[in-house]
Amino acid sequence: MFDKETLRHIEAQALIAAAKPISIDGGSNVVVLPDSVTMHSMEKYQPMRDRFRGNLKTQSLRDFSKYVERHNDADLGQEAGGFIDQDAMSATVIFNLGTPDEAGHGDDRATLTLKPSAAYTAVQSIVGKALSQQALAEWLEDWAPNIIATAGDETLTIAAAISGIRKMTIKATSQRDSSVGDFSANRSAMDDIEAKSQETLPTAFLFQVVPFEGLGASSITLRLSVITGEAQPVLKLRWVGEEAQREGFAIEFKQVLEQEVGGFVPLTIGTFALGN
Repeated sequence: MFDKETLRHIEAQALIAAAKPISIDGGSNVVVLPDSVTMHSMEKYQPMRDRFRGNLKTQSLRDFSKYVERHNDADLGQEAGGFIDQDAMSATVIFNLGTPDEAGHGDDRATLTLKPSAAYTAVQSIVGKALSQQALAEWLEDWAPNIIATAGDETLTIAAAISGIRKMTIKATSQRDSSVGDFSANRSAMDDIEAKSQETLPTAFLFQVVPFEGLGASSITLRLSVITGEAQPVLKLRWVGEEAQREGFAIEFKQVLEQEVGGFVPLTIGTFALGN
């Protein structure tokens, strides 16, 4: 009589010896093997890999385009597909995607994620933030070459705009009214707080910026607001039409990709993940 472990071993050896692919409706193939069997790939011992696969990640639109073109020219024999994530300003090309009838492994990819320029990062870091006179003046000095200052319809030099910010003061005036009748008394008080400068105070700034590599230059309007509830002025910059302008950047990104790699692979708006 064989014990339990011996019977399991005999059964496992029989399964290994008789292992043959079994076709399932839909084209899938499976093999019946015992749990103790471990599959080993011999690819690493071969002079060449079984097939090309890899994952390029880059922030350079130019290098991404060159890689897609070069990879496409290699004619790897599998249909490629590209997917654009406009919210993340990124794109992924899958070179061995295949077709629904002849699906590829989808493990040979190139991914582009655009990096915001230093100037665009600077704008995003300051918009909506409460600033002191000193902080805003220094930021304007740092990015003076990119900025056009205005006061209403008047264009100011950046030096004049910075001087106006630095010399801003808070002026408060109070008014008290009192009236007395035979049977009533009425009193009212009103405080008027105003921010003024010894020089012309700018009302808005036009920030010239190329937001991402490969996109065109844009002008971002930053409206200056002064909060006067404190002893010192608190300044804020508001990005006028922010959502619409960000959407415009995303649309331009797709158009640039269409020009750069649309001739090599079909592009689709969205993200893609292979199913199990």
